[in-house]
Amino acid sequence: MSTKATPSTMSSVPGARGVARVLAKLEASIESGNYYEAHQMYRTLYFRYLSQKRYTELLDLLYKGALTLLKHDQHTSGADLGLLVVDTLEKAKIVEDTEKWMQKIALLLSKIQPNVVERETLLVKAVKWSASVSNSQVGHPLMHKLIAQIMWNEDNLTQARHHFLLSKDGISCGHMLIQLSQTKGVPSEMDLFIAQVILQQLCLKEITTAVETFATYTKYHPKIACSEPPFITPLLNFIFFLLQAIEANQRKLIVFRTLCELYKPSLERDASYEKYLQKIGVIFFEATQPQLPQTEGIGGIFGDLLNQFFQGLDDELDDEPASGSEQRMGSTGTGQTVKEELD
Repeated sequence: MSTKATPSTMSSVPGARGVARVLAKLEASIESGNYYEAHQMYRTLYFRYLSQKRYTELLDLLYKGALTLLKHDQHTSGADLGLLVVDTLEKAKIVEDTEKWMQKIALLLSKIQPNVVERETLLVKAVKWSASVSNSQVGHPLMHKLIAQIMWNEDNLTQARHHFLLSKDGISCGHMLIQLSQTKGVPSEMDLFIAQVILQQLCLKEITTAVETFATYTKYHPKIACSEPPFITPLLNFIFFLLQAIEANQRKLIVFRTLCELYKPSLERDASYEKYLQKIGVIFFEATQPQLPQTEGIGGIFGDLLNQFFQGLDDELDDEPASGSEQRMGSTGTGQTVKEELD
């Protein structure tokens, strides 16, 4: 990777000769394998370019520099330059090509060893930056999708699950949950893995994603391999009928309460379901606003972020009353259902 600047581009910039000397020294440091010195030169150029507001050149320099250092196994230094990339994006208030930069940041993250502390810092800052350039307080779905794929490739399925939850990618989420249930759970818990995620997605008002996640999980899970009721456990049937009621605008409170009462023994298998269902009742079925403690079942940094988001939902619900036509619930051998089929 060459960091040289041409005379024509350098001559028109104040302090260009000084920058050119630093660039030349930087190139020599890389060629001689003095990566510590090279890292310091990158940081020197960062402050000079930043003071001159040469954001485009600076971003290109830092990104290529991070890749160069990571190529030579300088993971901490490469992560540090990645942090400077995000810092520059924030200071420059970049609003164009943001998805391109999300992909570039994800590439850097994928090349940094998981045990490098700075990688977690970069990951968190990247998500916060992505939130600032999107309308989502929990971060841009693409940023979460890219991170989820990295975690999945590293077999860190717990973290992959957290990020897929916010990615709006129901198909990938469903396939990842299949692997998670097969490697981290026991056969009797396979319905618990999908149920909690679907309820969390509905709390996030991600109906389409929830439908895709459930359909993928039940269709391709080797122990289920079924697309419609009757499923092998009551909890799967409950989730199916709940999604149908929401999708078909069968959103009367009596429908919701009937489903919850019918499947109460299954829902009591996980204490966190009650809190999710209370919120779902408010969002989609015009239930009264409950006073809820902090949501359980999600851990880690992004678990805290989600918990805050679920709490913040309370402020929005009064402005978004649920709507829907009144239709009758039919019955099948597995309980109450809606006649309309899922899209």
